[in-house]
Parts: sequence; structure tokens; C-alpha cells
Amino acid sequence: MEIIIAEKPDQGLKLASPFPFKRRDGFIEILPNEVFKNGAYCTWAVGHLTELCPPEHYKQEWKTWKLQTLPIIPEKFQYKVTRSKYKQFSIVKQLLNKQEVTRVIHAGDAGREGELIVRNIIQLSGVRKPMKRLWISSLTNKAIIDGFTKLLDETDTRATYYEAYSRACADWLVGMNASRAYTLLLQQKGISDVFSLGRVQTPTLALIVKREKEIANFQSKPFWEVNATFDFQGRVYKGKWHKDGETRLEDEAVANKIRQFCEGKQASIQSVEKERKEFQPPYLFNLSSLQATANSLYKFSPQKTLELAQKLYVKGMISYPRSDSSHVTKEEAQMFPDILQKLKQFDELGSFFPVPKPSILHNKRYVDEKKVTDHYAIIPTEQVPKLAKLSPDEQQIYLLIAKRLIAAHYEQAIFDYTTIHTVIDERATFISKGKQEVQAGWRKVIYSEKKKQKRDEDEQDLPLVQEKETGTVKKVEVREGKTEPPKRYTEGQLITLMKTAGKHLEDSDLVKVLKQTEGLGTEATRAGIIKGLKDRKYIEVKRNQVSATNKGILLIDSIGDSLLSSPEMTAKWEQRLHEIGEGASSPSDFMNQVKKLSLKLIEDAMKQSESWNFSSYNLEEFKKRRKGKKTGGTKARGSSSTGTKMGPCKKCNGDVVDKGTFYGCSNYTATKCDFTISKKLLGKTVSQPNIKKLLKGEETNLIKGFKKGDNTFDAKLSFVDGKLKFVYSGEGE
Repeated sequence: MEIIIAEKPDQGLKLASPFPFKRRDGFIEILPNEVFKNGAYCTWAVGHLTELCPPEHYKQEWKTWKLQTLPIIPEKFQYKVTRSKYKQFSIVKQLLNKQEVTRVIHAGDAGREGELIVRNIIQLSGVRKPMKRLWISSLTNKAIIDGFTKLLDETDTRATYYEAYSRACADWLVGMNASRAYTLLLQQKGISDVFSLGRVQTPTLALIVKREKEIANFQSKPFWEVNATFDFQGRVYKGKWHKDGETRLEDEAVANKIRQFCEGKQASIQSVEKERKEFQPPYLFNLSSLQATANSLYKFSPQKTLELAQKLYVKGMISYPRSDSSHVTKEEAQMFPDILQKLKQFDELGSFFPVPKPSILHNKRYVDEKKVTDHYAIIPTEQVPKLAKLSPDEQQIYLLIAKRLIAAHYEQAIFDYTTIHTVIDERATFISKGKQEVQAGWRKVIYSEKKKQKRDEDEQDLPLVQEKETGTVKKVEVREGKTEPPKRYTEGQLITLMKTAGKHLEDSDLVKVLKQTEGLGTEATRAGIIKGLKDRKYIEVKRNQVSATNKGILLIDSIGDSLLSSPEMTAKWEQRLHEIGEGASSPSDFMNQVKKLSLKLIEDAMKQSESWNFSSYNLEEFKKRRKGKKTGGTKARGSSSTGTKMGPCKKCNGDVVDKGTFYGCSNYTATKCDFTISKKLLGKTVSQPNIKKLLKGEETNLIKGFKKGDNTFDAKLSFVDGKLKFVYSGEGE
């Protein structure tokens, strides 16, 4: 008999669904069938059931934040069971120890995190039984059954585990040491806030702060442009004065002189240039490009897009969402005609059929096994949904993915670009640009992905004119403008910036860079990094524009040119971690380098602190606002995490404290425990007494006036299966 260990309860249920089964407490019993002759147990983690041990687990002196105890470098990293999830761990361990269980099937997500989550559970259980690996890219019944009949050997994915384990330990080392060092040194300067630093989050923040400073230091300057309207025997068009390609003038008087010179004069066509350009259909989505597109269109945060895509994946409707590839193998491409036939049924997609190309099986732009890593591109599966059963947001993400696949079966888009050079009195030269669509091609399918942009003011429908033709100047005017600062990043642009390790690229170059493995974080972690920067009050997002807060700017100013703020250095780390996952690099060599770096980061911080000058900051902003007992543990003395205690954390041994706009675990900096409860839910503030009740396992008092859309309702709050739920009148009484 076998035991299948999935990553989450809903995935466990999905993996069992093709077979006859019975539900049990914390697991599913799969009855004997053709695939599992003796039946099987299917159980699951609840995300991470284990976590890296806190510093005091290794040495008690590491519990209190002191510069003298840095660096904190355990000889060997150890994991422990997360306290709030011990019940589920016990169920998994009990099943693993059953005598009739002779083989383990690792069925975590087919990626780094899934590999780490399940292997850690098995190792902590102390059970050593033969193990196989389920590695699938979609959760349709067909894919599940095929996956169970073609299991990998656990050695095939062991290197992926080493990569994930090395990543977790490296992040722990850098975060633990750098956060304590900078927090304690900044306290010496009268700044009593807590500062969290990280291997990926800090260089990402540095990119945002850099842009913030570029905007702050920008000085707008006025400029003037001269625009003329020409008439060539009834063929009218506009042009802009230029000299050596420059259209802007810094002197208004000069602009007016040009205007006066040109008024009422004859004009002639100096030259007409025509160029035809062809634009290939876009690549299929990987996670980064899906997040960037959904943010551009719908203002979805990267985290929201990932969550929506994950829901569609678990429902079996799209392939694995955390993919970094934009290509598929021939096996997937062979299924496209059948999938397209099913997509044709949707009213939203029906007008795009029939597609010009019935198959792209031999199109290397999309079908290239060499460019498929752990997973292929994000595509719809053959399990096409009924759109009405999806939420509106899920529908939008699903249709985006479907349109990308349809567009891949279309011809290229073709445009003719025309440039007319007009000269007045053989002296003043004007340029006019126009664009004409020759073939819509794939743009017919996904032009809606890019909001119908206003036509560039420099582009117009140009008439047909010939070189040396003559005409008249109908009107000349001077337009005043001002230079504008660089724009703040959107969350979607930030995802792309992280992917390219801070390189600023034109759209035409973007695809090439997205094929590379270097970057800040991974497809699966980037959205979480941005969310973490928000939660720590380093950045704010308003109207989809990302700006750095004073706290974020002060931190980056403190770090200066340290390796911590270097996107290039972090990108190289990602490359090394990728090599570990490929089995081409040694985990122990990598960890030795990280340990040396941790020591250097502390030395850099000590040296930098000697020259810190925060006279331009209002330091009151960073001082503690609440009185509270100074405690040891993993909290920095005088930090804002010493706010009023609410009760025990649902995920670890820490205390949940009032952090101003939310309630959060005091162990975040030390153990990365991310347990939080927002103070505002659907427009209502959750009071401290109610939070205390929740953390005791009780229901809150009745809270009146929650608002959802146009509806208002009253409800209590309660934790059910580790999740915050509304309890309506009559329920649970």
C-alpha cells in the first residue's frame, strides 16, 4: 500500500478524485483500483508544516538581540514542526508509520517549494521508506492518472530539494544577521523601529528607492516646439520642426522666430520614407508575463494574479502557474487543436475562430523542448470550464491565458510606417510620421490586452505625396511643454524589473531577457516579496503606482553600496541556486559562501554606521509610539513589535501584537512567521478585545456593518481550520 503526500488539502482531494475514495480526518482513503491495486492513503501538508528553528534553538544567548552575538551562524540548520499545524503533522506521521504502507509518493507541487515542504515532513517523521515522485503540470483527471502511472524516482528531483533547502537557509542567514545588525545600529542613532532585510527584498527595495530619488531630484524644464499644418493641393497633414533630430527648443524667442519665418511660405517634399514592419504573436504566458499583463489591464496585484491562477490550476483548468517557461513540448502542442475546439464554444472567444493556423506543432517560437524547464508555459487544459461557474476575476485570468493560446495560431501583425520630410523655403525642416495597419493578425485576438491607447501625437494618417511636390504652409503654431520626471513603477513593471535583475529594457528586448534564469527571486516568490515590502511599510501602492516610504528610503540610505542592495549580486546568487537545482553546483560550497557573506554584511554595517547622518529625516517618525515591557526573545528592544500583546500566534510560539494597522506575530523578523490579521475587514475595525477572543479560539462579539459591494451584513468572526471565517446569525449556536 502507498501513501500520497500532497501540499494542500484541496490538492489532495483533487489527486484522489479520479479514484473511488472515502474521506477521513486529515486524509483520504483511496480504495483499490487499477492504478492502486491495494488502495492508498492520500494526505497533505497545510502549506509549510515545518519551519527553520529560531536562533535560540541553537544557542540560548542568540535569543536576545545584541551586536555582540552576531553573526548568528548555526553549524547545521534544523527544522521543527510548526506548532499550530502539529495535529496534521501527527496524522501524516501516523500514516507513514503504518506497517501496510510500503512506499511513499511525494505529490507536493512540482517545484522547489513543493519539493521542500513534503521532504521536510518525511524527514521529521523519522520514517525511511522507498519514495517516488509525482511530477505533473496540470490537475486534470487524465494528467493525474498518467502521472501516477509514470512516477519519477525520488533521486530525479533530489537536486531541486537541495536548491530549495539552500535558498531557505541562505535567506535565514542573511535576513537574521542583517536585520539584527541594522536594527540595533539604527537604534544607537535614536531610531527605534524594527528593520527587516533580506537577500531578495532589499535589492528590490533599492530599485524602488532609486526611482523615488530620481523623481525627487528631477527638475522640470520648459521647452517649445513648432508645429506646422501643410496643404498639398487639398492633401493636408501636420509636421514638427526639427534640427538634427531634435524637436525641442529651450528658447521661446527662437521658437517664435521660426514660426514667423515659416508663416505663409511655400513648402516642398524633401523625401518620403516607407518601411513595412512585421510583429510576431506574443509568447505564451509564464507567471511573470501573466502578472505583468493582468496588472496592466486590471490593476491586479502580482499576488492576486498568482492566487487566481492557483485556483484555476487546482480546478484543473490551466497548467501549473508558477512556470518560468514560455514554451511547450510537442506533447502539449498536439493537444492544442482539441483545446481550441472547446474554447470555440465561449461567446467571448467565438469570433476568433476559425484560427488561420490549425496547428503550431512545428513552430519553434512556441514548441521547443530545450526551452521547457521544470514546467511548460501556462496554457488552458482540455478541462475547459463553464465560465459562469468562475468568479469574475477568475474569468478574466482564464480568458487572458486562452487568448494567448489562440493568438499563437494567428498570423503576424503588419504595419506600414511612413515618414515625410517637408522643407520650408529650403531652410526649415519638418518631420511627419504615420502608421497604417496592413494586417491585423494576432492583434485581432489580444489587442484588448493593451488598453486601446491614444494614437501617438506624432502619428497620423498621412496622404500620398511625392518627392519634390510643392504646397503651402496653412498654419504654424508654437506649443509649450515641460520635461516630466520618470514615472513610478507599477506592480506589474516591478515584477518584470525583478525578473531582469534591474535592467531597464525596451519591450522588444524583454522576451530575450525573460528567457534567462538570472533575476531577483523566482516566479513563485516575487509576488510575496512585493507583498512583504508593503507589509513592512517600506513601500506604498496607490492607484497601481509603487512609491518608497521614508522608512524604506532611510533603510536603503543606511545600507549604501553594501552587497545587500546589489541586484546583480542577488541575480548571481539565483544563478548559483539554479545550478544547484540542476545538480551542477555544490550546496555546501554555496552555503560556505553565504556564511562568509553574513559576516561581511555585519562588518559593512558597523563601518557604515560610523558615517550615518540622518539630519534630513524627522526621526520622531521612527520612534516607538507605545509603552510596553522590554522583553528578550527575538524582539529588538524598543521596537514597535513590543506593542500590546493580543494572544498566542496561530502559527508559531510567538506573541501576536498590535502593530498599528494590523495585528502580527512578534517572531516575524526572527523566524519569518507571517501570521497577520488586518485591523480592517470589509470596512469594519476589529477591536483588541475581539482579537483576543479570536486568539483564544473563541468567536468575537457580533460586529455590525460589514460591507461587501452594495450589501451590508452583521457577523461574528472565528478561526475555522486555520482560516478567518464569518459566522452569521444562527451558525455555531
